[in-house]
Amino acid sequence: MTEIRTPRLLLRRWLPDEDLAPLAEIQADAAVMRYVGDGAPRSLDDTAEDIERWEEEWDDEGFGIFAVELLGSGELAGAVGLYVPDAPAPVAGHIGIQWRLARQFWGQGYASEAAQATLEFALQDRGIDRVVAATAEGDTSSAKVLDKLGMEFTGEADRMRLYAIDLTEYEG
Repeated sequence: MTEIRTPRLLLRRWLPDEDLAPLAEIQADAAVMRYVGDGAPRSLDDTAEDIERWEEEWDDEGFGIFAVELLGSGELAGAVGLYVPDAPAPVAGHIGIQWRLARQFWGQGYASEAAQATLEFALQDRGIDRVVAATAEGDTSSAKVLDKLGMEFTGEADRMRLYAIDLTEYEG
């Protein structure tokens, strides 16, 4: 099982029986999902499909979306990881990074901590040398995380702001 420990978090593979209900609660929050996909909250069935798809990506690609668990309490805080986006066109087919955290964990540095660990995993464990990101216009919180990670703004497409980082120069 692939796991990464940070000072406050455990990034791990999904445990569908244990993680489905907490993730479904996170993804049912319109504020959490505002800038994810089409912006609509996800149902329990949608969330089950997400976990299944993420686990299949792990098996097929050797990377995927991690469950983010708080080390102190074991509580599921959200999801972070690598995926292959299908849009917008400039980032489609490249390896991207994404995250979503429960609202009560916003503004505490968890997204940056988890995303930094994910970039280190991409380079050190998987030999990935470039990662992209796309964030919706107006999603200033995600843009701040991308800036903290050292990702460079590369342009705009389809009302999305695009970023990339060359991990061969990444200093975490």
